[in-house]
Amino acid sequence: MKSISAFEIIKIGIGPSSSHTMGPWLAALAFIDKINEKNNLDLLKSLNVKLYGSLALTGKGHGTDIATILGIAGYDYKKIDTSKIPLIIEEIRKLKKIKVGGIKELDFNIDEDIKFEFGSFLSFHPNGIEFIANFKDGNNISEKYYSLGGGFIATENENTIETNLLVTKYPCHSAKDIVKNTKELNLSISDLVYINEETWRSKQEIKNHALNIWKEIKDCIYRGISTDGILPGGLAVKRRAFTINKTLLNNQEFTNQEEWIGLVKSTDKSFKNINKWISCFALAVNEENASFGRVVTAPTNGAAGVIPAVLLYAYCFEGIEKEEIIRFLLIAGEIGTLFKKNATISAAVGGCQAEIGVSSAMAAAGLAECLGGNPEQVLMAAEIAMEHHLGLTCDPINGLVQIPCIERNSMGSIKAITAANLALESDPQSAKVSLDDVIKSMWETARDMNGKYKETSEGGLAVNVSVNVAEC
Repeated sequence: MKSISAFEIIKIGIGPSSSHTMGPWLAALAFIDKINEKNNLDLLKSLNVKLYGSLALTGKGHGTDIATILGIAGYDYKKIDTSKIPLIIEEIRKLKKIKVGGIKELDFNIDEDIKFEFGSFLSFHPNGIEFIANFKDGNNISEKYYSLGGGFIATENENTIETNLLVTKYPCHSAKDIVKNTKELNLSISDLVYINEETWRSKQEIKNHALNIWKEIKDCIYRGISTDGILPGGLAVKRRAFTINKTLLNNQEFTNQEEWIGLVKSTDKSFKNINKWISCFALAVNEENASFGRVVTAPTNGAAGVIPAVLLYAYCFEGIEKEEIIRFLLIAGEIGTLFKKNATISAAVGGCQAEIGVSSAMAAAGLAECLGGNPEQVLMAAEIAMEHHLGLTCDPINGLVQIPCIERNSMGSIKAITAANLALESDPQSAKVSLDDVIKSMWETARDMNGKYKETSEGGLAVNVSVNVAEC
């Protein structure tokens, strides 16, 4: 079996959803590439899109239509100025024209050329999207893509993750493999991941890549605590990180990120205060995510606040430095690969246990080693965190990644820290449950879970909470 890089699981993305935004965006880019390969773009006459399953049911709230349009227009979500997205969409809507691949101008009516096929599911995966291109010479091509969660896409014949799958020096496809390799080589888990990651990039490149992710994490949190107002989408959800930050700092002013972090480090170290800071960090990220902001997908966007919150907590209040930050991210990413390979990281397949649960397990493992845990304790931390997210449903109100999604990141962060602390005070030899057991149980739970609790907004809070929607 080939391996997945930790940096396929933790990577730079854009909100509000890795499966409903990044996936369709990448699918659109892939289809435009297909047109270029098989036909002259100049011959393109019309382009239509159909959204199926969860992409239809919660697509409006997740911005699936917007992401698809931006992909068709050839924008890169890693580079686009996110503040300009509303203006780009408004111009396309007003003119009823789009520049396909940024080159070919085509008539395009957003309301007519993107169809939400409500109630229609494709058998391959709950997140389906179909593109149909018609050409002036009478030919046409179509392709169905599937968004697998975490920004991964597939057709029925190809999977984008396959491109970067390689055989590592010491393969780790289960927690049991990790324990075996660390014992035989007398290594920490992060040392083991370092060696395996060199299959894809040099050690210096690994460090640079991890530190770039750390930079994006800090930038995202800083934008979140610096921005006030109401989140888009019509639920009138107020941003809270801005106010919480001001309260915790007693209205002290700051002019840059470094100065702000210095103030955070100097605040009261009581349990109550630190607890509030952790929530503030998580809220900041997911409020940015809900606003089509740039985030670090880890392993998804709906769960993008957990790892940043735990990592910044460790940096500000546990005193970890650059090398430990790198190791935290490597371990977290490696734990994420276990869930990706043996279960799922898609809420449309497994409910929110596949997102918040997995991110909490990832963060718990990373923190446990940074705080001195041995390999068995690190894996135990991941197990404890996931064990207490089993069965968590995905029931976003109005399909928006806001209620209860934003708060869930705070809860997942606190659980991760608790899990790490419990593991550090425990003897793993006495544990009755292994990480592999939990991953297997999570996958069984995912398959048994009623479909209305899998990111369809057809059950739970999504139907039991009455809301007045001013805008959709």
